[in-house]
Amino acid sequence: MSKDYNLKGKRILITGGASFIGSHLIDHLLPKKPKNIRVVDDLSAGKKENIAGYIKSKTVEFILGDLKQQSVTRKAVKNIDLIFHLAADHGGRGYVDLHQSGPASNNFLSGLIFWEALLAGVEKIVYASSGCVYPNHIQKDPKKILYLTEDMVGPPFDPDNEYGWEKLTSERVLRAYCKERGLRAASCRYFTVYGPKGKEDHAVIAFIARAFIGQDPFEVWGNGKQIRNWTYVSDIAKGTILAAEKIDNGAGINLGTMERVTVLEAVAEVLKYTGHKTRIKLLKNMPTGPMNRVADNSLAKKLLGWEPEVKFNEGLHKTIDWYFANKTREEVRNKFAQKLTER
Repeated sequence: MSKDYNLKGKRILITGGASFIGSHLIDHLLPKKPKNIRVVDDLSAGKKENIAGYIKSKTVEFILGDLKQQSVTRKAVKNIDLIFHLAADHGGRGYVDLHQSGPASNNFLSGLIFWEALLAGVEKIVYASSGCVYPNHIQKDPKKILYLTEDMVGPPFDPDNEYGWEKLTSERVLRAYCKERGLRAASCRYFTVYGPKGKEDHAVIAFIARAFIGQDPFEVWGNGKQIRNWTYVSDIAKGTILAAEKIDNGAGINLGTMERVTVLEAVAEVLKYTGHKTRIKLLKNMPTGPMNRVADNSLAKKLLGWEPEVKFNEGLHKTIDWYFANKTREEVRNKFAQKLTER
């Protein structure tokens, strides 16, 4: 494990960098004084407006393109030292449960990026993995006090849908490239990221959107007892950068809080903070995901010196304030149903 990978003067590529997480990553990378930052995004999920200021000021070089095309990927990785690979066909629970072919295509996407990076002499790749790599069968009982540790990923493998399988496979590919081909890498297992610029296909933003448009009854997928550890986006960005600086061997590391919050507890706080008075309607036939998914972040504390700074309620209030200030009710109402299950 290296502790001296200095980002100053590095030529950086962020795949999917116009995304929610990607744009926040840029915010936290710039103080590290890289030589340049290149973003490649097809804008299928990301928004150019997320990084418009950086593009206008020429702080960021933006390339619009599909990284599943070899010519695009080859151009993207040219003259690059460090890649933050965030690009993926993905979405929230409604998307990853109801769409398998799109997330499955990430196997080709990531494989192409990793291979072209090797050919181009890229020094290091930091991969945006996920808590979806953890076995489903150990996450079924919400009454159990469970914290997922990195060593729980192993036979019998049982990741979450095709999305989770690709994350697991790509982690393994990177470790093999580190061991046999001299690449340096780290895999950051993100847990339920939320915050400003987030989208309605993820739970927290969906809760906020329902309150914003005054939904009554207020719909909750499942029985509301699902446990999550929603993690604020600035903490994720900081942890990702620390992984770039301190991990070389392709190890997977959890980036997530250890706050255990049920869906109904999160909804109650949204309703309280927004002042929305309503009754809750449970939709038990809708996608819910595992019942008990919370990270153990002790390894990140040990190896990175990282731990979350933003408590859930604090981050939730910041996100609500951002959403209410930047959205219109007509806009949200018109597209809300579609956004819950699409990208």
